[in-house]
Amino acid sequence: MRGEHAGYACGAALGFLGDLIAADPRRGHPVAAFGRAAAAAERRLWRDHRGYGAVHTVVCAGGATAAAALAARTVRTPAARAALTAVTVWAVLGGTSLGREARAVGEALTAGDLAAARARLPHLCGRDPQALDGPQMARAVVESVAENTSDAVVGALVWGALGGVPGLVAFRAVNTLDAMVGHKSPRYRRFGWAAARLDDVAGWPGSRLTAALTVLAGPDRRGALRAWRADGGAHPSPNAGPVEASFAGALGVRLGGTLAYGGRTEHRPVLNGAAPAPAVPDIERAVRLSHRVGVLALAATVAGRLAAGALRHRRRTR
Repeated sequence: MRGEHAGYACGAALGFLGDLIAADPRRGHPVAAFGRAAAAAERRLWRDHRGYGAVHTVVCAGGATAAAALAARTVRTPAARAALTAVTVWAVLGGTSLGREARAVGEALTAGDLAAARARLPHLCGRDPQALDGPQMARAVVESVAENTSDAVVGALVWGALGGVPGLVAFRAVNTLDAMVGHKSPRYRRFGWAAARLDDVAGWPGSRLTAALTVLAGPDRRGALRAWRADGGAHPSPNAGPVEASFAGALGVRLGGTLAYGGRTEHRPVLNGAAPAPAVPDIERAVRLSHRVGVLALAATVAGRLAAGALRHRRRTR
């Protein structure tokens, strides 16, 4: 059993390194393949009904998790288990792609090319880029980097430490379904309810660890902790709130406020309201903070899994 945990640690580290070296390919990515399968299932199952949405969530997320569990049971040797873990971690992490897309928008804004920035922003978040000026796009990028540090990196590592390869796949499947059908548009208000609620549950531990690591890794630790405590619960998302608030405090910027998303306007609470609005250079600062948080999350989750394995072994040998 200790070898299994050591194999996971080795595989997780290799997969994290793989994401740094070879981020998401433009074609043939496993998560994109899952998205196409989920879209095909939606075409067959869609009804304006919560029950049908729950079935869709169970079929898609449950099917992916079952396939991952079968694959994990099939491999026998420590090297094969580590390799499977490495490939899976590489597939589910998106930290390098997150930074790449954020920097692309930042470079366009630095060059004064608002058209290019608006064209690139949808690769990062679902907001209406035509409704945003330069400073508003900078704010959107910083908020997206903060939220996706949890969704695309830390949350996956947490569930990998808890559930191995099936945990990694389950988290990514649930998070992908939420991005596809979990928003409050007329089509998905009922059908996407189950995916959205399940994502809230799955994202809870990762978001809190992300906020805690942001306090630890950020340039303003006191500001990050203060903003998290004061404003983290004000956000309509139970998981995005702590993460965005801690990033706002750590970077010394003001986040939240009015945004255009999915054809509608939302007025969200202001986070770290006494600070100035983000500027373009804050995008690079947010990306660097995101990377530091990801590295610390890898270390924390691997250490946690190794410690849990050692504790179980000690109890069995008494």
